Amino acid sequence: MFGLSELAILLIVVIAVIGARKLPELARSAGKSARILKAEARAAKDEEAGAEPRVVQGEIVPPGTGTTPPGARAADAPDPR
Repeated sequence: MFGLSELAILLIVVIAVIGARKLPELARSAGKSARILKAEARAAKDEEAGAEPRVVQGEIVPPGTGTTPPGARAADAPDPR
């Protein structure tokens, strides 16, 4: 039977023969994934480091009052009937 090193060499040769056309696409995909992972890890680290959360001030409008808050679209307003 084959040993571990022979199986590894055989696997590399099969991948090179069959996947030669897909190899550049896989490398690009792996690079993009690594960059995304690195950026997400950096963002999580910054968030843990005590970055203050952003507070967005808003206006509370009770339901059924029929008023539209500033900046809202007319489609969001209740039907006046």
